Amino acid sequence: MLSYIFYILSGLTILTAIMMIAARNPVHSVLYLIITFFLISGQYLLMNAQFLFVVNIIVYAGAIMVLFLFVLMLLNLNKETEPQKSMKTKLAGVISGGLLLVNLLGALVKSNSSTESLPITDVGLVKNLGMVLFTDFVVPFEISSILFLAAMVGAVLVGKRHKGEMEAISE
Repeated sequence: MLSYIFYILSGLTILTAIMMIAARNPVHSVLYLIITFFLISGQYLLMNAQFLFVVNIIVYAGAIMVLFLFVLMLLNLNKETEPQKSMKTKLAGVISGGLLLVNLLGALVKSNSSTESLPITDVGLVKNLGMVLFTDFVVPFEISSILFLAAMVGAVLVGKRHKGEMEAISE
């Protein structure tokens, strides 16, 4: 039963990804990309990776897509301002698509041809991720937290304007 759901989600993911590329309207393209991210999140849930499921929905389908839509609305694209695709761009797309196809075929040849499903384990659970982060990788985790804290303080300081600058702007 899970394999049927996986195949349905995979087919829908490929379909919405193709529709995202083929859409003429940039807003429709972003909406198809949001649907693609939700379908990929469903595949993470089927693989028992709840943390990746939640992070994919929050970060990609939430924050990144809002950013994409905001930029598209801000740019106010229309047919007159849209650049025309050159032959080099089309050739680069065909070459990269062909390389992706070769990579996919190579992975299919190397993969197991048996249809047995993988056993569901506790690999993707948040509990196990936390245990690994706070035991084996505690030093890199703490260093990255200090770097993130420094980045947040730096962003606040860069964004903060001095009192003299604010008076000059208001005049």
